[in-house]
Amino acid sequence: MADASQGTGGLTFDSKRRAWPNELNIFFALILIILAFEAAGQLLPYMNGQSFLFDTRDRFDSIFNEARLRIIILQVAIIGIIALGVTQVIISGGIDLSSGPLVGATAMIVMSFAQTELVNGGPNPKAVFGDWAFDLPVIVPLIVGLSFGAFIGAINGSLIAYTKIPPFIATLGMFLICRGIAQAWTRGQPVSFPTESYALIGKGMMPVYLFLALAILFHFILKYTVYGKHTYAIGSNEDAARMSGINVKRHKVLVYMIASMLAAFAAIVLSSKNLTAQSGMGIFYELYAIAMAVIGGVSLTGGRGSIIGTVLGAMVFGVIQSGFTYIKLDAFYQLMAMGAIIIGAVVLDKVRQERAAMRS
Repeated sequence: MADASQGTGGLTFDSKRRAWPNELNIFFALILIILAFEAAGQLLPYMNGQSFLFDTRDRFDSIFNEARLRIIILQVAIIGIIALGVTQVIISGGIDLSSGPLVGATAMIVMSFAQTELVNGGPNPKAVFGDWAFDLPVIVPLIVGLSFGAFIGAINGSLIAYTKIPPFIATLGMFLICRGIAQAWTRGQPVSFPTESYALIGKGMMPVYLFLALAILFHFILKYTVYGKHTYAIGSNEDAARMSGINVKRHKVLVYMIASMLAAFAAIVLSSKNLTAQSGMGIFYELYAIAMAVIGGVSLTGGRGSIIGTVLGAMVFGVIQSGFTYIKLDAFYQLMAMGAIIIGAVVLDKVRQERAAMRS
């Protein structure tokens, strides 16, 4: 008979109840998905034996298809920045549907303060303001964008914390408000021609570096700071968190402000990368960010999840998107498949919760 009497204070340890970290499961799922697309390239007759991630035509200096890898990580980096904020909101027991339209509104506003005066030797044809707003230091649009994001997040958090409006309703209302701001800012006209210093923010692989830097920062914040402990505590049991002395209302406002500031920063990176801002930017971004978090193991009931899991979830999301394009799946089928994957991730989360409840 196995000895399960280890521990102190009457606690026992049963090795049979040990579980792998959820992040490891997601990593293995990522490997399996890559292998599935590799197999599809070999088995589907119209693919002509193409490889998903490996360089079979000696086009690159390594064995990998560097172009595809670059596309995968670039296409998830900007939405991944949003997902870092959404992760914190969901862990705290909330939800944020306003991040996508917030990207569009912030991009339009910020680009208005990032324009250069001369374009091809002539005046800027997309100018929003007068001479005073041309060629401003890059810190100006950054402050404007992050301040706008903090303002929107403070409204979201205050509505949820102080008026007890469900997060779904409060952020859905802000979804419409931000989309309206994006469309009204220049009557739907794009804003273009930023300064060189602003364009550097999203140039090349900078979105990826920024995403990874922010992921590392918020991983340590959630894991090792009072802010992180309070976020998990509120999501696990709000009443218990309140009785333990946590200022739940103030903390909720802070969580939503941080999430909205990350969405605003994603808008800055996106508009810099594209060298233009359009009111339609950010469509579906809020859903994709939530999907990345859920695929990464963040529980929609709150209290559980991690930044590492969200980063892995973003990679899974990016590989699936790129893989669907690789096997030439039509765009409308891709949307259907992504919807099914999101539903599947939520169902899996529900199963995990039920099993955890049975073990406890």
